[in-house]
Amino acid sequence: MLAGNRRFSQGEAEHPWQDRETREGLIDGQSPDAAVLSCSDSRVPPEIIFDEGLGDLFTIRTAGEIVDDAVKASLEFAIESLHVSLLVVMGHEHCGAVQSALSALNADESLRERFSDADESAEIESDSIVVRQVGASILTAQSSELNTTDDYERVHVARTIEHLVADSSIIQSAIADGRVTIVGARYLLTTGKVEVLSF
Repeated sequence: MLAGNRRFSQGEAEHPWQDRETREGLIDGQSPDAAVLSCSDSRVPPEIIFDEGLGDLFTIRTAGEIVDDAVKASLEFAIESLHVSLLVVMGHEHCGAVQSALSALNADESLRERFSDADESAEIESDSIVVRQVGASILTAQSSELNTTDDYERVHVARTIEHLVADSSIIQSAIADGRVTIVGARYLLTTGKVEVLSF
């Protein structure tokens, strides 16, 4: 995947496995190597930025790569039924969900007051799931004196991974058994490169 991203970022994408033969060969089934949870942002399509083809990636996309029951079930399906060996949670530079959550926090100080950073799974009380999850990540970052949107994006990826592992026994056991590796990443709109995050 990183080799594909390197090709993409250098303007040398090969667009592999996008022909008629590949399409027809996948009619009866799929066996992707990786599952990717990424933002729905139209500028961040995983198949394109990793220069992958049909059948290579099982992708789930939500605004701000937020997690709900459908997202969790989709990732569990990828592990149990498709036997992916890699889960990637990918945020990105200039994320609109981060900007939206930050604006909501700045507009309503009471959202900050109701958030407890003592509980790692805490969410902000808000009608918007984006504000609840991404806003909590922003406040977590700020409590550690991380104050740039780059920091917020990275911390949000880390918190998303923590929640997935904590909330899914399937993901937990797949990681414990060595069947799956989970990795955080962040796509840079300015360069086209994906940075791998270590936590």
